[in-house]
Amino acid sequence: MAKKKKSATKRILTLLIVLVVIAVVAIVGLRASGVVGGEERATQVELSDVELRTVTQLVTASGNIQPEVEVRISPDVSGEIVELPIAEGDKVVRGQLLARIKPDFYQAQLDQADASVLQAKANEAQRRADLLNAELERNRQKALYDSGAISEAAFQTAETRYETMKASYEASQYSVRIAEARQKEAREQLSKTTIYAPMDGTISILAVELGERVVGTTQMTGTEMMRVAKLNQMEMVVSVNENDVVNVSVGDTSAIEIDAYPTRIFNGVVTEIANSARVTGSGSQEQITNFPVKIRILDPHNVTFDESGVDDVVMDNELPVASTEMPNFRPGMSGTVDIFTHTVEGATAVPIQAVTVRDYMQLDEEYGGIADSLRTPGEEDLRRVVFVIDEDSKTRIQEVETGIADDSHYVILSGLSVGDKVVTGPYRAVSRTLEPGELVEEREQQGPARLASN
Repeated sequence: MAKKKKSATKRILTLLIVLVVIAVVAIVGLRASGVVGGEERATQVELSDVELRTVTQLVTASGNIQPEVEVRISPDVSGEIVELPIAEGDKVVRGQLLARIKPDFYQAQLDQADASVLQAKANEAQRRADLLNAELERNRQKALYDSGAISEAAFQTAETRYETMKASYEASQYSVRIAEARQKEAREQLSKTTIYAPMDGTISILAVELGERVVGTTQMTGTEMMRVAKLNQMEMVVSVNENDVVNVSVGDTSAIEIDAYPTRIFNGVVTEIANSARVTGSGSQEQITNFPVKIRILDPHNVTFDESGVDDVVMDNELPVASTEMPNFRPGMSGTVDIFTHTVEGATAVPIQAVTVRDYMQLDEEYGGIADSLRTPGEEDLRRVVFVIDEDSKTRIQEVETGIADDSHYVILSGLSVGDKVVTGPYRAVSRTLEPGELVEEREQQGPARLASN
């Protein structure tokens, strides 16, 4: 009997201990959540002040360098290259000999044309002599006819022969013109066997060799022999997305980073924006629509001087004196451009991470009185908002109207004032979990950010 009583007492004590443990855990949990006892637990967040600053909207794009002026040279006539006195990279002046195509065939054509002109002129002289004889005969026959010495039929015969000789003489004159035109064409074809530089510049590409046969432009597209470019006038051609190109204007300034010069920033200006898009992956999910934009590089480049100090590349007196650090840009080099499309000075601005989007209809269902009562229940009402910290350290959701943005801040057009404190992080809290009226406290910075602040 005593053993049974002792066993029951032990079970009761064990049950009491379990109940006490459960109660303690529950109380600790409620205290931790701020529901029972103690103060409401504050959410750790990152804060930032609304401030005045200059915000510059950027459009970033990548592309390649090319000369602003580059002439592609193709021959007008076909044949073998018999003279090629230049090499790729050589500097040339306007009118300098670049190449010569074997002229034998075109010289023979010119000789034939010369002979045809002489023959046509000889035929013209003969027809003129025949015309003069026919005219004399007609005049004699007319005098005899007027005196009644011959019949009308005899006179008409002389008249007809005169008109025939006259027409034949006119035809011979046209033959001379045709022969002279062919002579001129043959002479031009012969002259085109010699190719001269169309401008001062540099041979940027040389695609042929001495002895190679080329095709003239009269036959399809012809052979591209070389390119002459002004390498002291380079530009970047970048592809700007269709969503960003509407913000870019001719004359916008830019900062250019060239991969070959990673430690330097070059100045540029937008000179041309394409009217037609360049579409890649058309008809697929990877379709991309971009617009080529040309940006002139303003910093002096590709300027070299000979031993006398005279610029032997460019004739631009506006360029400053070259230095040993003068960049040497080559066509095809890649780089990235930041185009400054719009700047607002003294703007009310907040960090980009402070701005999020919330559904006001959902907030209205949870908190009441926030959404527009005229909207249909259940309809989404997405608005841009920030979480402002009130004097009691609780959050207040505030709708804002945003303007332009740079890589770190939004311009706030309405909804905030300078000096307001807003929540900027963590990202999950700002974008999802943070609610209006929630108690918060600023989280202490850690790592590099804390060291920087110290």
